[in-house]
Amino acid sequence: MRDQSGVADFVSKKVPVWAWSLLALLLGALVGLGLFTFVYAEGPSYLSDDPRTCINCHIMREQYDRYHHSSHKAVATCYGCHSPHDFIGKWLAKGINGWNHSVAFTLGNYPEPIRATGYNARIAQDNCVYCHKVLVSQIHSTDPQGERFCIDCHGNVGHGF
Repeated sequence: MRDQSGVADFVSKKVPVWAWSLLALLLGALVGLGLFTFVYAEGPSYLSDDPRTCINCHIMREQYDRYHHSSHKAVATCYGCHSPHDFIGKWLAKGINGWNHSVAFTLGNYPEPIRATGYNARIAQDNCVYCHKVLVSQIHSTDPQGERFCIDCHGNVGHGF
């Protein structure tokens, strides 16, 4: 016959109902606040590739307006130039940038004029080379040390003027 004392000890040390209720209330508040913030910040729009998403933040209005006068409007969206073309890379970049942008815009901690640097500049450069590989391969060195960023000479090409 099995010893039932272990089961009795466990049952007698049950978590009180009020503790479960408090946990459920806190989790509900956290999920509710998160959903409210996501909807209020127009979060669902970031799941698309629509260029209008970029003007959810007032700081991007000039770039958005200039994009509509650029040669790239007919062939690319903002995400075509500013996110990787592979599935995982695209959603990873959207997640990283979404987090970073939400923190920067909430705290008002962003440069004006806004500039792509580091990780995002590399993505844009890779996309320039991807779309213009035939032309670029004849102009630029394949040596990474000698590489110049396309925006060094063509800084406003995707944003008009």
